[in-house]
Amino acid sequence: MAIHTIKAGDNLWRISAAYGVPIPTLKAVNGLVSNRLVPGLNLYIPDQSLPEQYYQIKPGDTYWKLSQQFNTSIQAIIAANPTLDPNALPIGLRVRIPSLEKYRMQSLVFFDALAGTPYLDTLTKIAASITYLAIFTYSFTRDGELIGIDDALILQRAKELNIKPLLVISNYEGNMFSPGLANDVLQNKEKRTVLVQNLVRVVKAKGYAGVSIDFEFVPPERRNDFTAFLRELKNGLGTLVLQLNAHAKSSDMATNRLVGFLDYKATGAIVDIVSIMTIDYGYAIGPPDPIAPVWWVEQVLMYATGQINRRKIMLAMSLYGYDWIVPIQAEVVAGMIPMQIAQNRAIDSWIPITYDEVAQAPHYRYRLPNSEHIVWFEDIRSITWKYKQMEAYNLLGATYWRLRFSFPQNWAYVGKNLLVMK
Repeated sequence: MAIHTIKAGDNLWRISAAYGVPIPTLKAVNGLVSNRLVPGLNLYIPDQSLPEQYYQIKPGDTYWKLSQQFNTSIQAIIAANPTLDPNALPIGLRVRIPSLEKYRMQSLVFFDALAGTPYLDTLTKIAASITYLAIFTYSFTRDGELIGIDDALILQRAKELNIKPLLVISNYEGNMFSPGLANDVLQNKEKRTVLVQNLVRVVKAKGYAGVSIDFEFVPPERRNDFTAFLRELKNGLGTLVLQLNAHAKSSDMATNRLVGFLDYKATGAIVDIVSIMTIDYGYAIGPPDPIAPVWWVEQVLMYATGQINRRKIMLAMSLYGYDWIVPIQAEVVAGMIPMQIAQNRAIDSWIPITYDEVAQAPHYRYRLPNSEHIVWFEDIRSITWKYKQMEAYNLLGATYWRLRFSFPQNWAYVGKNLLVMK
């Protein structure tokens, strides 16, 4: 696996010749719509090297032990980590392990059914990389009755592609997350029971593999009620999957209006999968910031793995970026843009891309006649760091938001380096 960062004078012909990869392949894998390049652009090169895993050195580890564990050679590990002394491996260091034995993971991709079903072609193309498809979103009334969606077509296609569909349930009311809706139903045992019974009935009747919980802005005082709801729902689902989307936090913060209702330890003991939402550190209504700086992801994972069985945890990865207008104005929200559009916007306007080494994230600025913009997004270099963290913590896998955002570099990386379990 190679990542090539564009410098002045680079062109696709030279890169193709250097790596032995045809130009059409380079363009398709990297989502390029022309032959133009821009300094700072990171290209994924699908070369003939071995797949790679990432491993965090533990006491007693040697390259010989690692070569046996990963069924590879000492020479291959040395070549992948040329700056390291094999006889002095620091505890906690993350090393690259070239090996035909890929990291085994499960994946979950969100599918926005509220927008209809225009993304079935995309689903088909990346089906081999998807374990679960979370179909967004069912909601409910203040009496616990379900508000459904037209999911027949996507359910059928998911099953044909050997993808396990999950019914997403959200406290959605009036096209936004409603604290009041969650508060009214969760605090009332009878209403919770009605909601649980309805969910179990619909999931079984339609052949869903389970339920994905996506509650947001639940009042912190409903913390114990939310945990009780998960317990009651899991009891009703039995062996079917219960997956929780949990806002990222690096400490408990029990009174916080966004994350206070989430008791990581208690909920993690109940559900089958916890997707830690390590996305939107830089958010549409906030200042321009990296979408998921690696130092923040690290803090979140350190806390989460101390509360939840790490083999239940999925690391959330964004397939998008944000375009902020600066200076920030309270009434102006940043635009969410797919990685491919963010990248090609810079290319089309000949705007060099800067890479933040601390956050491990790309960004750039540009001007329009009446405004200045800052764009932060993810690319192959930044997303590779997330996989390094996922593997170093030995997590269950990754959750992606969301299917309709094109990110061909990511799916090419997954196809080569990871074994997605069905």
